[in-house]
Amino acid sequence: MDTVTILLSSFILSVTGLLVFIWSLRRKLFERNAKGARAIFAAGEIGHIEDPGATRAGAQALQRVVAHGGADHTQPDQGALHARLEADRTSAQPAFIFLCCAVVWLVLASFAGLTSSLKLHNPDWLTNTPWLTFGRIRTLHLNVVAYGWAPMASFGIAIWMLPRLLKTKLAGGRYAMLGAVLWNAALIAGLVCIGNGINDGMEWLEIPWQLGLLIVAGGAMIGLPLILTLHRRTEKHLYVSIWYMGAALFWFPILFVVAKFPGLHFGVEQATMNWWFGHNVLGLFYTPMALATTYYFLPKVLGRPIQSYNLSLLGFWALAFFYGQVGGHHLIGGPVPEWMVTLSIVQSVMMIVPVLAFTTNQLLTLRGVLAAIPHSPTLRFIALGGLMYTLSSIQGSFEALRSINTITHFTHFTVAHAHLGLYGFVTMVMFGAIYFVMPRIMAWEWPYPRLIEWHFWLVVVGFAIYFVGLTIGGILQGLAMVDATRPFMDSVTVTLPYLEARSVGGTLMTAGHLVFAFHFAAMALRYGPKRTGSVILGNPFAA
Repeated sequence: MDTVTILLSSFILSVTGLLVFIWSLRRKLFERNAKGARAIFAAGEIGHIEDPGATRAGAQALQRVVAHGGADHTQPDQGALHARLEADRTSAQPAFIFLCCAVVWLVLASFAGLTSSLKLHNPDWLTNTPWLTFGRIRTLHLNVVAYGWAPMASFGIAIWMLPRLLKTKLAGGRYAMLGAVLWNAALIAGLVCIGNGINDGMEWLEIPWQLGLLIVAGGAMIGLPLILTLHRRTEKHLYVSIWYMGAALFWFPILFVVAKFPGLHFGVEQATMNWWFGHNVLGLFYTPMALATTYYFLPKVLGRPIQSYNLSLLGFWALAFFYGQVGGHHLIGGPVPEWMVTLSIVQSVMMIVPVLAFTTNQLLTLRGVLAAIPHSPTLRFIALGGLMYTLSSIQGSFEALRSINTITHFTHFTVAHAHLGLYGFVTMVMFGAIYFVMPRIMAWEWPYPRLIEWHFWLVVVGFAIYFVGLTIGGILQGLAMVDATRPFMDSVTVTLPYLEARSVGGTLMTAGHLVFAFHFAAMALRYGPKRTGSVILGNPFAA
């Protein structure tokens, strides 16, 4: 009876809170011209595209598509644009530092991931070096992605967006740069420890807790510019991207401190906490940062506000309501209270609410201008990333059901699903944002536009092979494990062709990352042909 009461109370409380919020927004829920949605635009800017990563021909094609979709033809306020460019300059240096770190970590993570993938079907390769054994190189890959590439890219984009969203100069940029130094120093030291077999023994939390303190301190300093810039903002309305970024920066230190607190978690309770953190760091840190990025760049490139601003707020609150206990579905069948697992399954299924809110908003915003996607590097990656968020989240909701979890649990299917979220969604969105931001930071256009296409198709084809291979292999692996008539080794041998497909996909993804890293370095050094392409960088609307 107690279990039923707890589950029912939790469900009713969550749904009631959502209904109250929806009731407060019941009027004009899908209103396109909500004032809040227009906060990221200067006066007269709506109807004008902005994508510094596009070529001149691409920008002209973009503008034609937007104009055909019913664009405004008023001239933007030049004073507001000048103020924005001044604000961009204040965020350029800290954002550049974060993005440089992110690209370095991306390359290192790619090689570590590819090495661990190859060892799954060639286990005798590189066995004489301890730090290259599968247990260590795979852990190194996870930590480089989780604490290197993904947060550094997210922080860099967030720092750059802040002055634009709040329409003022960035305050506290030096604190962010110092925070980046602390964070990266702790990560490097943590990776050295892991490579030498010293770690805390929990997935996502392998870095020793002493170094974790530096990560928390660095994260706190990185979050200071948000507080300081909020205090001096000239924009009264807080756009939804600020909500997501602020929540992510608030949630991460709480998650990390609770999970890493020494001597606090033992035994089964430690495993429960481990998945509480592992899922929440994805859903309450990386996901909000990527959603904040999408909600800014998608309408900005198109020059049109998001279709429903109220729907974006609904998605934010639904995420906050339902995500907190999602990780427990990884413990189905484990020695944990059944009510806790059931609560996690309920919340996992309820995550369909914020996902549909975002998906509906994205599709309605792109309605009539889908033809713009091929002409914009930013849109190409971000629109695909948004689609991957939808697929990943819906897949996760169904994967949490006991009938499906019985087959997919402890298989390569879970690995494919995890990559669909952190790579297919978060990484793709960050790629698109970087293609927009770097020309503004460097006052220089991407020197080799063809490399952007190579990057896109290498990572898309590579990830498709990776994801489909592991998904099929994982299902076959799970079916073999639940069949009592088959020996365990059948569940291993049946996966080998799909593990080889994983390595093929991983090789293509790594090649795409190398293309991206080379192009990023060329941009950072202003190497290569000088172009006057989509924009004159002093005026984003000059053709």
